[in-house]
Amino acid sequence: MIHTILEWKSSSRKTTDPGDKEEPKTGDQQDDVVEAPEEEDESEVFQAETGSDEEEEEAEDDEQLGCVRVIDDAEFDFKEKTNDGQNRPLLGLILTPTRELAVQVKHHIDAVAKFTDIQTAIVVGGMSQQKQRRMLKRRPEILIATPGRLWDLIKEQHPHLVNLRQLKCLVIDEADRMVERGHFAELESLLEMLSTTHFNPTRQTFVFSATLTMVHGLPSRVLQKKKKLDNRSKLEILMEKVGIKSKPKVIDLTRKEATVETLTETQIHCQKEEKDFYLYYFLLQYPGRTMVFANSIDCIKRLTALLGILDCCALPLHANMHQKQRLKNLERFAERENCVLLTTDVAARGLDIPDVQHVIHYQVPRTSETYVHRSGRTARAAKEGLSLVLVGPDDVMNFKKISKTLGKEEELTLFPVENKCMEAIKERVNIARKIEKIEFYNSREKQHDSWFKKAAEAMELDLDDDLLMGGAKEQEVDREQQRMVKGLKKHLKHLITQPIFKNLVRTKYPTKMGKLALANMVAMGTESALTRISGQKNGQKCPRGKTSSAP
Repeated sequence: MIHTILEWKSSSRKTTDPGDKEEPKTGDQQDDVVEAPEEEDESEVFQAETGSDEEEEEAEDDEQLGCVRVIDDAEFDFKEKTNDGQNRPLLGLILTPTRELAVQVKHHIDAVAKFTDIQTAIVVGGMSQQKQRRMLKRRPEILIATPGRLWDLIKEQHPHLVNLRQLKCLVIDEADRMVERGHFAELESLLEMLSTTHFNPTRQTFVFSATLTMVHGLPSRVLQKKKKLDNRSKLEILMEKVGIKSKPKVIDLTRKEATVETLTETQIHCQKEEKDFYLYYFLLQYPGRTMVFANSIDCIKRLTALLGILDCCALPLHANMHQKQRLKNLERFAERENCVLLTTDVAARGLDIPDVQHVIHYQVPRTSETYVHRSGRTARAAKEGLSLVLVGPDDVMNFKKISKTLGKEEELTLFPVENKCMEAIKERVNIARKIEKIEFYNSREKQHDSWFKKAAEAMELDLDDDLLMGGAKEQEVDREQQRMVKGLKKHLKHLITQPIFKNLVRTKYPTKMGKLALANMVAMGTESALTRISGQKNGQKCPRGKTSSAP
């Protein structure tokens, strides 16, 4: 894209007459390209934008002093000119499914285009529209956007977005997710406009995804008719939705198993209510940069509160958070060596967070594509990583379908757990659950009751106690509950200071490459839980107290 823009700018400078036609492209340049890379391996550290998200629009002052009226942020029809006197059109457009991915892409393009005069801008939801309008007034050549906010600005007839016929490159990242029915309604309108009124026959379209050619069919809600898909028909549906009419060039870099070689995949079978125990066990035994994925925002909120009570450094990330806080949590997670990011699938695709060592699927993903993208947050750029799936009784059938789709003939290796430690783990987690439950209900009651009380005061009405969630709680009952929570917290604090893994080696995960990194070694000769995973894969039985060699 940058190469194409530089070529266009070079040719436009040589052309003295603005009406001259652009140099024709070669056949290779005109071809649309569909790429399916395994995972993007960008090396640059993700940095969150620190700019203010607050709306910068100020209300106009109705009062007029004298005969002078001051208008803030007055807009003029002047068109910004480049040094050579030519208007600067929009030449490159990149569409991404999430705001965080858009910010990351902008950082990488800015780094590559550092020594050129190419300008970029980002347009995403959750940030100031007024600020983004001002950015577009500078007429950047490359725009990185999420479909919703971009479509809003196009409907507003922003001068820089009025004419998209000169667009040279259109990039759709995570395309299989973007075109799913019901996810990005604005994208359909945008693509339809680019294929009709703003059609450009020389425009290149690039489509990227790590699961673009996966044989697994698209969800049934996407398809007009339910039929079995192969990777060819899946591509045809994508091309039809994206608006690629000519025969594309397909570059497929994916492996048969869809996950990278350096990723170690394991599982733990447990009851649904036991998942908290195994999650806490793993975070204590194997510290590091860990991403924990769940399917619902409520689950993320509960785990954030629970791990906070258990004194674990856990940062939440989900769609209901303010955008500034989402970016700040991502930045903190990337900076800390021992940290947990609790997230929904909003962080599953594309994000290149450096040195993520573990990915835990607290809830089994709904599709095989989501499993591949979640697991792809670790073991990046030829580094090693671990993926752990917590499989409950309700998840067994779904996980078997995922394994079959991914071509995994054998079941994933069972992750070894020291059962001697589980009693202490369960005691801590159960106490934390009691505290979290009481505090959650009390918080909800206070918020509900506070709203009713304020509304009643504003209308000067007497409030019936039956309308309050907490009821007419006696002060003594409330104080007794507070004393109980205080006692539970004190007991839990004492338990947390006690070591759980007294005679065990705290290690990193085992790897497929035969390396075994030890951290915080306490005693030599003790069998590493992670070494035993390697032994299980080779069909070996490791006697307790002895260490097996890694494969």
